[in-house]
Formats: sequence, C-alpha cells, structure tokens
Amino acid sequence: MPGRTRDGGIEPSSGGAKVMCHGAGIAVHVLNGADLGAARMQMALSLGWHIVLACFGVGMPAITLIAEWRGHRSGDSHYRLLARRWAKAMGVLFAVGAVSGTILSFEMGLLWPGMMGVYGEVIGLPFSLEGIAFFIEAIFVGIYLYAWDRLPPRAHLLAGVPIVLAGVASAFFVVSANAWMQRPTGFQVKDGRVVSVDPWGAMFNPATPPMTTHMILAAFMVAGFGMASVYAVAMLRGRRDRYHRLGLLLPLTVAAVITPVQIGVGDWAAHAVADQQPVKLAAMEGVFRTGRGVPLHLGGIAIDGEMRYALELPYGLSLLAHWDPNAEIHGLEEVPPGDRPPVNVVHWAFQIMVAFGFALLALAAWLAWEWRRRRDLPRSPWFLRAAAASGVAAVLALESGWVVTEVGRQPWIVFRVLRTSQAVNPAPGLVYGFVLVTVVYLLLTVATVYVLRRLARDVPVPVAPQERDISGYKVV
Repeated sequence: MPGRTRDGGIEPSSGGAKVMCHGAGIAVHVLNGADLGAARMQMALSLGWHIVLACFGVGMPAITLIAEWRGHRSGDSHYRLLARRWAKAMGVLFAVGAVSGTILSFEMGLLWPGMMGVYGEVIGLPFSLEGIAFFIEAIFVGIYLYAWDRLPPRAHLLAGVPIVLAGVASAFFVVSANAWMQRPTGFQVKDGRVVSVDPWGAMFNPATPPMTTHMILAAFMVAGFGMASVYAVAMLRGRRDRYHRLGLLLPLTVAAVITPVQIGVGDWAAHAVADQQPVKLAAMEGVFRTGRGVPLHLGGIAIDGEMRYALELPYGLSLLAHWDPNAEIHGLEEVPPGDRPPVNVVHWAFQIMVAFGFALLALAAWLAWEWRRRRDLPRSPWFLRAAAASGVAAVLALESGWVVTEVGRQPWIVFRVLRTSQAVNPAPGLVYGFVLVTVVYLLLTVATVYVLRRLARDVPVPVAPQERDISGYKVV
C-alpha cells in the first residue's frame, strides 16, 4: 500500500516513481534514481548539439544572401562562388538540424510529460508557430538550392529572403517558450487544474524580449565567426587569394558589427535576470548573503557557502545590476539549499561567456580600426590566428550562456512552479535512451563533418553543368 510523504504526497508501493503535489498545487509524478540524471543529460546533449546547428540555420542564410547580392551587384565571380558554396553547406546543415530538431521535439514529450502534459496548452502556441516557420524555411531552402540559374538573379535572391525570416522566427518562437519556463505567465491554477489560459500572454512573457534578442544575435555571431574562421585557417596555410579574403572578410564583418550590440543586449538580459530571477543572478555572481554595495566577482570558487579566491570589484554587481552602487542584491541565503542552482557551474559558465564575448569584441575592434586606417584586413598573423579561433570562441560563449540559462533555473523546470524532478517521465530505463541518443549524435557528427569536408575538397567547384558562370575559377 502506498504511504504518505512528509509534504503530503503519496509514496509508491514499488519502483522509483511516486506522486506528490508541487508548488502550483497540481499532482505530478516524481522519478527517483539515475534515470532523472540520464534524462537531464540527454536533454543537455540534444540542446547543446542542436543549438549550434540552429545558429548556423539562422545566421548563415543572411550572410549567403549578402554574398549573392554583392556578386550580382559588382559582377565579382568570387562573391557568387562563395554564395554557392555556402548555400550547399547551408543545405547540409539544415538537413542535419532537422534531424536533431525532430529528436528534441520528441524528447520534450517523452522525457518531460509532467510539464508538457500539464502546461502544454499554455506553452503549445510557440511550438506550433515554430513548426509553421520550419516548413516555410524547408520549402524555400529547397527552392533556393534547386533554382540556381533556373530563376532570374533577382528572383533567386528574393527566394532566399523567406529562409532568413523563417529562421529568425523559429529562433524567436523556441526561445520564447524557454523564456516562459524562466518567467511563467498566462495561466492560473485553481483546485489543482490549469485554468484561464492565455497562450499569447505566456509567449510574450517579461523574459521573452531580452532572451529572444540575445539568442538571435548570438546566432548571427556564431554563424559569422564560424564561417570566417574556416577561411582564416586557409589563409594561415598560405591561401591568400581574393576568394579566401572575401570568405573571411564578409562573415567576419557581419559578426563584428553585431558583437557590440550583443554586449549591450547582454547587459539588458542581465538586468532582466536581476529583476525576475534574483536567485539565478546570485548563482551567476556567487553571492550568498543579501546586502547593498555588493562587489563583482571575477573568477573564484564557491566553497562552504562563500566565494573564495575571486577578484572583487567593489560595488560592481550592485552598479551593473541596478545602475546604483548601493543597490540591494538578494543572496542565495534567501532560498533553502535545495532550491539553489549549482553555484560553481553557473558562475563559471557566466564568466566564460563574458570573457569570450569581450574577446570577440576586441577582435571586432581590431578589424574596425585597421579597416578605417587602410581599408584592408590587419596584416599581423595574430589577427588571422584570432579569427581562426573566433569560431570556437563564439560556440563556447553560446554554450556557456545556455548553461547559465538552463542550469541557473534549477531545480525548477518551470521557475517556482514545477521542479525538474517532478516533470520527468516516471518510466524506468531512461538511461538506455540517453545511450541511444548519444550514439545517434556521434554518427551525425561524423557524417556532417565528412560531408562538409567533401564540399571543401580541392576540386573545381561548382561542378553542376548549369553553373557555367564561375566554372573557370578553381578553389585551391
């Protein structure tokens, strides 16, 4: 016979699952044991893998269209060749991203039925709209790839515009759903049931504007720095022709222009966290005790309820979070230990994101300074080395930021409404799914790298008969 838990829930008669009431007053299943960890690891793996491809899906089409537009406008065949090669890579990444995105959509329901089953009607709208945006993007990707030289140049260029818009819209819808998990609105709970559902109010919750803007700009940065880094490596190997210089300069310029804007948006997002999720801010900065005039911590390790070995900037956190050096910062002491995120993980992920963000800002400033002086790339090989590393740096900043967002919300899957442990599928054996998905992602990674390397091989490109206009250029 099942017994009562201390919080009023019902213990299971056997197995690892039990039923208890969460903070919103709705009965949900709770899973104990290694399967919860496996579910969290599987979701982290899927999101961490897919988010990189999603960034290229958002940013790469726009950069490709700029290259095509420049090629038509200037008559420079190098721009057109870049556009065609990027379009092929874009098609490969879109196909792989569709696979990982499909896996994620199934995981939302299979791994977290406690959230989707109860709150699906609240947060289902952005997922539905994202599906429409995905189909629009898929249709026009097909048209864009097939219609080279089959449509007039202007019509072909315009066929790529919906890809850009749909990619940005997809990012907005998905991140708005995640923003709801950070700042849940658009519903009420009465007698253990979700009522007064307002899907639009849920989608446009207070966290949506800063989070979606921050993510979309990050996508363009990852795509721009990532594409530029490929050509920086080629130039370091001695390939200094116009094709490779443009291949470096165009995406790097796009990313460099966006980077300072992203720093400002990041500050906006940090202010939103300070107002809406003070516990997450406390974990980001390793603040355990509430106080005024709180310093900013650079580095350091949280040990026994205090931040040690950190460089402290007096009044820094109060000033940055609230534009007031004596503003109050809420410490982790205000919530029970069980309601705190893992401080060191969140703190160091935030430090890494900020460090790489400012490093990329320095690279952008270097490019802008030299371009203003000489209308050319910096001549130092260190610039090419930095540009070659910028792609990895942008991805690390992206992943670190996502860790701050997701781990900083723990132990809640829906902030202060539903715990992660209460939302997970109570069925045993989730660890086997994690192993299977890990194998799938390993195979996808190998296949994607293999295909992209094939595209970059030392052969005359493009090889299709209809691509005569640039057949005279051999990529080396």
